[in-house]
Amino acid sequence: MKLRNTLLLCLTLLFGTAFGQENVYVIETVLGDIIFETYPKKAPITVKNFEVYEEKGDFNGASFYRVVRMDNQPNDSIRIEVIQGNFTANENSIGPIAHETNDKTGLLHKDGTVSMARSKPGSASVAFFICVNDQPSLDFGGMRNPDGQGFAAFGQVIDGMDVVRKIQAGDTDQQTLKDPVKILRIYRK
Repeated sequence: MKLRNTLLLCLTLLFGTAFGQENVYVIETVLGDIIFETYPKKAPITVKNFEVYEEKGDFNGASFYRVVRMDNQPNDSIRIEVIQGNFTANENSIGPIAHETNDKTGLLHKDGTVSMARSKPGSASVAFFICVNDQPSLDFGGMRNPDGQGFAAFGQVIDGMDVVRKIQAGDTDQQTLKDPVKILRIYRK
């Protein structure tokens, strides 16, 4: 799998979109880089939202602050595994965006999927998460969120899942990392 991801990354860097890589981003963290692609043709609203913040540099200096593992969600009957990051939105927020359900986009919450955090449909703004292992309960019709609308997936990690897993293994107080993992910057390749 790692060899496949490395080969895919090399092809992406050499040929860009010729092999279906529409947009490739690097999340540079203190623990290493996470490289992912986004799918603007499938999830245009969600991708554009992410792009706006990336272009303004708002994610630079942000952090991965929340990790959800099987061992730290005792009150949830439907358990998931993700890492979550964002910056403090305050005046930089462009506000919530329309919810793009994955029954329309076709982007499922698989291992390495990048998706938007939300409370209710149409409330996603700056917080995003990365799935660790397949998370079908986060898809449309899944019941992690009682409304069954799922979450808006918009990208896929193509290299750096070892970094994602390192972050997820961090020491927590419930689901909050005791030492949030700093995002040095996020930039488009």
